Amino acid sequence: MQLLEQTILKYGKVYAGDVLKVDSFLNHQVDVALLNKMGAELAGRFAGEGITKVLTLEASGIAVAIMAALSLGVKMVFAKKAKTSNSSSDVYTGRVHSYTRGKDFEIVVSKEYLGKDDNVLIVDDFLATGSALYGMIDIINQAGARLKGVGIAIEKGYQGGGDKLRGEGVRVESLAIIDKMSEDGIVFRG
Repeated sequence: MQLLEQTILKYGKVYAGDVLKVDSFLNHQVDVALLNKMGAELAGRFAGEGITKVLTLEASGIAVAIMAALSLGVKMVFAKKAKTSNSSSDVYTGRVHSYTRGKDFEIVVSKEYLGKDDNVLIVDDFLATGSALYGMIDIINQAGARLKGVGIAIEKGYQGGGDKLRGEGVRVESLAIIDKMSEDGIVFRG
């Protein structure tokens, strides 16, 4: 998506440790008009797939997922990174490794909100190694639901997660794929 790539080049900041900071428009301060277009683009790419739920992981994937769900006319569910005192005990669980935080999380989704009749589109802000996606795919499988695909705002293509998932037959649609990134610049997949 050319508009997203232009926005990344204009406002994104590359830091040591392979970090792309996009918090001025995507995951801290949110450019709602841009995210609306991103959600519509993802919805268009998965039109006709019979999507009944959009699934994401808290917190920074929520904004993109809401916009995709809105465009698809379905509900959005987010996996929580921690079980809270008011959470149901009847949950699906998965494990994910956070690249940016450098630690593992147990994620949970209430069985009340995801089931065997659901066709699920996973939407997230970033895809690097795929750990978060595998955790959510595990939850979808536990629910007996069907994974219809994965929609990603920004994929770090050089980290291999997207290619691995595609090699396993998972449909992955990324709005921007970065093939190379350094403090000197960003190269997008052509």
